Amino acid sequence: MQIEYSPEVEQALNDGRPVVALESTIISHGFPYPKNVELAKEMEAIIRSEGAVPATIAILNGMVTCGLVEEQLLHLAKSETVMKCSVRDLPVAIAGKCTGATTVASTSYIAHKAGIRVFATGGIGGVHKAEEGGRGFDVSADLLELSRTAVAVVAAGAKSILDLPATLEVLESYSVLVVGFKTDKFPAFHSVSSGLNVPATANTIEELSEIVGAHFQMEVPAGMLICNPVPAKDAMSNEEVDELVAKASKEAVASGIKGAAITPYILGALNRLSEGRTSEVNLSLALNNGRVAAQLATALCAR
Repeated sequence: MQIEYSPEVEQALNDGRPVVALESTIISHGFPYPKNVELAKEMEAIIRSEGAVPATIAILNGMVTCGLVEEQLLHLAKSETVMKCSVRDLPVAIAGKCTGATTVASTSYIAHKAGIRVFATGGIGGVHKAEEGGRGFDVSADLLELSRTAVAVVAAGAKSILDLPATLEVLESYSVLVVGFKTDKFPAFHSVSSGLNVPATANTIEELSEIVGAHFQMEVPAGMLICNPVPAKDAMSNEEVDELVAKASKEAVASGIKGAAITPYILGALNRLSEGRTSEVNLSLALNNGRVAAQLATALCAR
């Protein structure tokens, strides 16, 4: 697979300096313009402030691109015809010379191919609740990609709309190590804790880098999920989120929303029903994950 690198990212990789991968779906499908550009620039600024280089990944006119310059970022943020690309969609986007935004799965895949070991996102996909759209056991490709791509993904757990116990069970079945950063509970995206235990905890970046470094040294083919809860000052209560999710899910079923369309529909409904509160939480946790990912990437390079 041919990858085009920005000069900054290419130089950092050649020099062995810390690089943090970033997805692009949050830009094209997560926030409207110009909020999406503001978020992207804030994410990159936070990563640079911690001594690492940000590498936002996207497909631009059929070219897999690692590290976006401002003109490319604006094109992605403003365009209304951006494909949402998981791994399975990459050949179609590349062959069709399309512009596509990468998900957690495809960003992990491309980051691994590019030699980037740490990836910051908001929250991963997971197992959908059976009642959503009546489809039963619907599992995100994010979980499968975590099982076969050796990248450390820093996230605020899985999205609140998912079946979190089932998501953890699938991660365990796929041999994906889940590590809580300064927590022994699995975060619930908008909320600090789901109440579910995680199998391992690291209380400092040094402890975390020891675990992640050992994982890479063992050449385990699977990735790792680093669970970094949303800052408590910005978090929503579980009860508040559950009530909003129930309303949004009911709307989705009534509207006949199914499959891959469920997640973006419900997230949009949550933002509307909460009068923008969930988007503010999403922004806070994304920036927090970028900070921790940069610290982890820097610590790994120092080992």
